[in-house]
Amino acid sequence: MKSTLIDAGPLIALFDKDDKYHEKIKEFLKEYHGRLYTSWPVITEVLHMLDFNVEVQIDFLKWIRKGALNAVSLTKESITRIINLSRKYLDVPMDFSDATLIVISETKNIKEIISIDADLYNFYIYIYIEMLEMNICKMCSNINKNLRLFRGLYRYNKYPDTSEFQVMLHGIAN
Repeated sequence: MKSTLIDAGPLIALFDKDDKYHEKIKEFLKEYHGRLYTSWPVITEVLHMLDFNVEVQIDFLKWIRKGALNAVSLTKESITRIINLSRKYLDVPMDFSDATLIVISETKNIKEIISIDADLYNFYIYIYIEMLEMNICKMCSNINKNLRLFRGLYRYNKYPDTSEFQVMLHGIAN
């Protein structure tokens, strides 16, 4: 079964009917067949952003309880890895929640993520420069600001310059 990480942004959009990405993420998840994974820090972030309505927060928690989302707990090894990532990538935007998703990606070998956070998307590209390839499910806007869902297949050697870093984006939803 397919496994995909999900960041806070799409989860907030799913439960906030006024969010501009609400309908797109709803459509995507109706068609998605697989398991969604996230971290408890991401869940905390979502609950904080949904604090405008306690009933919405409760709906989100019930959704998790139903099994729609798999929350991965951190271990001591996870914390050590987050510390090492934070030291190594000081110049790259990454908050604690982002780092937990990186660690889950590594430990569960999940190479797809649903996110509307450009910093997280860029960080994934940056941190995996030493790998052979990575697939990312990414929600992003095109030039006309219409939300599209893309799967990016990245092939690279050691450094992300134009000769060694090739990006191919394939639209999988309009």
